[in-house]
Amino acid sequence: MARVYNWQIGREMSYWYPGNRPQRQFAAVFDTNKCIACQTCTLACKTTWTSGKGQEYMLWNNVETKPYGSYPLAWDLNLLKDLNGGKWNGKTYEGQTIFESAAAGERVQSWRPKTEDYSYPNVGEDDCAGAVDYGMSMDLPHMNWFYYLARICNHCTYPACLASCPRGSIYKRQEDGIVLVDQSRCRGYQECVKGCPYKKVYFNPMTGTSEKCIACFPKIEQGIQPQCFVNCIGKIRMAGFINTPDKAQAENPIDYLVHLRKIALPLYPQFGLEPNVYYIPPVHVPPPFLRQMFGPGVDAAIAAYRNSANDPDLAGLLSLFGSSEMLMTKWKRQGETVTGSNDKGQPMVSIPMKEPVFIRPAYDKLYQITRTNCP
Repeated sequence: MARVYNWQIGREMSYWYPGNRPQRQFAAVFDTNKCIACQTCTLACKTTWTSGKGQEYMLWNNVETKPYGSYPLAWDLNLLKDLNGGKWNGKTYEGQTIFESAAAGERVQSWRPKTEDYSYPNVGEDDCAGAVDYGMSMDLPHMNWFYYLARICNHCTYPACLASCPRGSIYKRQEDGIVLVDQSRCRGYQECVKGCPYKKVYFNPMTGTSEKCIACFPKIEQGIQPQCFVNCIGKIRMAGFINTPDKAQAENPIDYLVHLRKIALPLYPQFGLEPNVYYIPPVHVPPPFLRQMFGPGVDAAIAAYRNSANDPDLAGLLSLFGSSEMLMTKWKRQGETVTGSNDKGQPMVSIPMKEPVFIRPAYDKLYQITRTNCP
């Protein structure tokens, strides 16, 4: 096995192939505090990519209610149990990744879901941790909590699906780091399904090959964000490209959120894949739960997010989420206006940080009527 550097765990680790970072790496930031689990993203993806035969159970994009939701069932709990949750020493992960803890003869520590594990896409939906006393009433804020976790393929820097495939059918595009399956080479061994810890590779029994999220690369090539991003009602998503920490650029919105402000964190970095979808953690969830899911930077990320109202740059960038279907690889704030631009510096969208508020009088003198709030 080769030795590669994984900046998310703060050390070198073992991987089956030498490090070969792409020219650009597709990445995204999801703000979990804004997700309402409307599943519009799920339906947008479903109707675009997985409406064919054999794809009925495939959800390349899904939204889970944590802590009890998961699709497929226990996709994270099974592996966390095998890794004993993982051990951090500050920002350095001292436990074993799924590549380092693999049994003899295996490339990654993994498990394969059963068919029935895919039968419950909405398991645990809106189920909260802790009891709600006095019937269905509750007082806010409260310690009984749940939150929504939107998931797509993480297009990892060190993909376990790629490492697991004995046919070399899975590859990472050099131009944007998107991970794809070459179905002309795939023979349906399903080692990728078994190997991916996020369980975002699916087997199509009709074609006998594996399929997965392609990050809508035909749209990316045209400078447009993926389908699930542009259809998000809650405006929780921003797609772009990410650099390594040593090459982070303040004008790059993903770099700014991940590397400079450290407000967006990877999903289960202890697995060792260096995933490239990042999450702004929910502010109302017990930190120990979030540290296990997003790593040791949770407390600082939540503090920075809570303070965004007093941070014009951060607040301005957060307001760009969902403001345009175009990829915005650069951004800047000038006064009360925030602008997102493309690689060439051409503005894609400019928005005010504060919308004007107009209060209409209850009585309209022109039409001589009294306005009321109708049910």
